[in-house]
Amino acid sequence: MADIRKRIVFHGRVQGVGFRYTAKYLAQSLGLTGWVRNEWDGTVTLEIQGREMLINKLLVGLNHNQFITIDWMDTKEIPVEQENSFWVK
Repeated sequence: MADIRKRIVFHGRVQGVGFRYTAKYLAQSLGLTGWVRNEWDGTVTLEIQGREMLINKLLVGLNHNQFITIDWMDTKEIPVEQENSFWVK
C-alpha cells in the first residue's frame, strides 16, 4: 500500500489537554510522519503521512483519550512529502 498525507483540522476541546503530545506519541509508535500545531482559533492542525490504516489507528487513539473531545474534523488529502519524523510545532 502506498503512503498518503492528510491535513486534518480538529475542532472541540483539543488545546490544553495534551492533544499534540498524544498525537506525537501515537504517530511515532505507528511509524507515521508529519507535524501538529495549535492554531489561534482554538483548533489543532495535524499533517500526517503514512499508510491509511495506520492514520486511522492514530485517529481512533486520539478519540479514546479521556481529556480530548473532538467535535468534528476537516480533512483534506494533500501531496506526500519527503520526511522521516513527526514533530510538534
